[in-house]
Amino acid sequence: MATVFDPQTAGNVLVNWRPLPGTPSSVDQTKLLTELIQIGIALTSERDLSVLLERIVAESRRFTRAEAGTLFLRDGEGLRFAVVQNDLLSQRFGEREMRRRLTFEPLPVDRPSLAGYVAQTGQVINLADAYELPPGSPFLFNWRFDTRTNYRTRSVLVVPLSDPTGAVLGVLQLINALTDDGSAIPFDPGFENLIRALASQAAVAIRNARLEDLSFRDGLTDVYNRRYFKLRIEEEAKRHLRFEQPLSLVLVDLDHFKEINDQFGHATGDAVLREAARLLVNQSRSFTTVTRYGGDEFAVLLVNTPKAGAATYAQRMKGVIERYPFKHGPVTVSLGVAALPDDARTGEELLAAADRGLYDAKRAGRNAVGVCS
Repeated sequence: MATVFDPQTAGNVLVNWRPLPGTPSSVDQTKLLTELIQIGIALTSERDLSVLLERIVAESRRFTRAEAGTLFLRDGEGLRFAVVQNDLLSQRFGEREMRRRLTFEPLPVDRPSLAGYVAQTGQVINLADAYELPPGSPFLFNWRFDTRTNYRTRSVLVVPLSDPTGAVLGVLQLINALTDDGSAIPFDPGFENLIRALASQAAVAIRNARLEDLSFRDGLTDVYNRRYFKLRIEEEAKRHLRFEQPLSLVLVDLDHFKEINDQFGHATGDAVLREAARLLVNQSRSFTTVTRYGGDEFAVLLVNTPKAGAATYAQRMKGVIERYPFKHGPVTVSLGVAALPDDARTGEELLAAADRGLYDAKRAGRNAVGVCS
């Protein structure tokens, strides 16, 4: 049953729904709060902004048993898609195609949308059915996303990412709370304050990550620098030991780069480096770490990716760069692949193993992939 929005009495919650039997209202709140604190600590220690954003959505979905989630970051007067997670659409279309269908140009804050309203007001929206908005609602549901993907949005929980100053850095949108049998039900109102608290912790983590991000960026290519890579590979190697998830590394070296500089000048060489970095980022998953390791060499860290998957990625990137129409002419790359636990035990050993694979690729005549064996 719904209580229609009343600006004088509703406070921070726009639409409240009576909890259904068997929904998370019976969960031990103390246990959830303790877990929430632990998640908040983990978020604030995360340096990689893209990884951080993915984890915010994943943890919020886990808490609420949401089928899907979207995180928007505020960019001036617009909201841009930063994270899209949807298990059903990912299975149907694949991760890359799903993102292409769901992420478009920035969403203007002043457009009458769910996310835009939350970004402007800092309030929470909790809807049992996005297609049955109460009369006089100050926001609209954009059903076109469902039409593009043959999806059915039912329940929606939209929460602001507000920092301690009250500034809204973004918006978290959770879609379709699920029962054990996969049926969509309303989001329990008991989760509103929990998710809002998590979103507030996330906002602080996002602000900190953005500030730290500036010191970890390569000035020419805007990908991460060698200093960041050294920290990241050790963190991921430790995480591998704890959770036994595979970790792969791909080293990418531009072939004959010195000749490009000598023949066309350093300005052209710089442009090639920027374009190569952009291709690596655009053709990688959002939580893949791309760094300029030094000179004309890039290091790509693929978390939760086995060796075979990294080799496939390397072959694909070799083809992408080889086919790309660089202004001065074709560019090729040599790549080295290695993984934990197949080839190493530590981050330092993983780097050495990938370097051996890169040496094999160069020895084979360049424009090749060398997989450590």
